[in-house]
Amino acid sequence: SSDLCTMAVKEVTKNVGFQQIASLTTAQSLTVPSEARAALIHADTQAIRWRDDGIAPTATVGMRLVVGSELYYDGEFSRLQMIAETAGAKANVSYYA
Repeated sequence: SSDLCTMAVKEVTKNVGFQQIASLTTAQSLTVPSEARAALIHADTQAIRWRDDGIAPTATVGMRLVVGSELYYDGEFSRLQMIAETAGAKANVSYYA
């Protein structure tokens, strides 16, 4: 009998870009590098709202991302939009392949 065990091997993830969205007074889309398959979105300074159903969020409607928290997103980038819940919000985004 064999004492070998099998393990799932995770693909190596590499960073393929970064974006800071400093003006979220209106709903904004991402500028996604073509090779990106996922993004890590960090709410900086103030909370933001996001939606990924193709409808623009508002300051009171959408999924809330509180300041200092992160969202791992691997859905349809073209449908994702974000907006500031309060003036001064920023989104820092790292893209991965």
